[in-house]
Amino acid sequence: MRRFIISFNDGDMKFPMHELPQVAEDSHAVVREAKAAGVWQFGGGFFEDKPVVINELGEVKVGPIKASEVRLGGFSVIDVETEKEAYFWAQKIAKSCRCDQEVREMIYDPEAVN
Repeated sequence: MRRFIISFNDGDMKFPMHELPQVAEDSHAVVREAKAAGVWQFGGGFFEDKPVVINELGEVKVGPIKASEVRLGGFSVIDVETEKEAYFWAQKIAKSCRCDQEVREMIYDPEAVN
């Protein structure tokens, strides 16, 4: 299996707030479908953009590590055989979240695989 991260940027999800319950249900339906298909690993979104940075000495500082206009809004990690399958799930997530998704293959690490 190959592992992919499917993600979107903070602020990409644009819809009227009254649609939030439907967007949440649509997104959860895709997660349930991915779990049933055996491809879902984990994922989620973020409440707010307030990262902290921990250095090698254990010091805690206000983040981000480097200022950027682009911030991660949410992500899904899936295990599938092919890029085509990853794109299939990204399309489902894009439709449910109402925004484009970025797909990246993760480096295989035998110690990180379940």
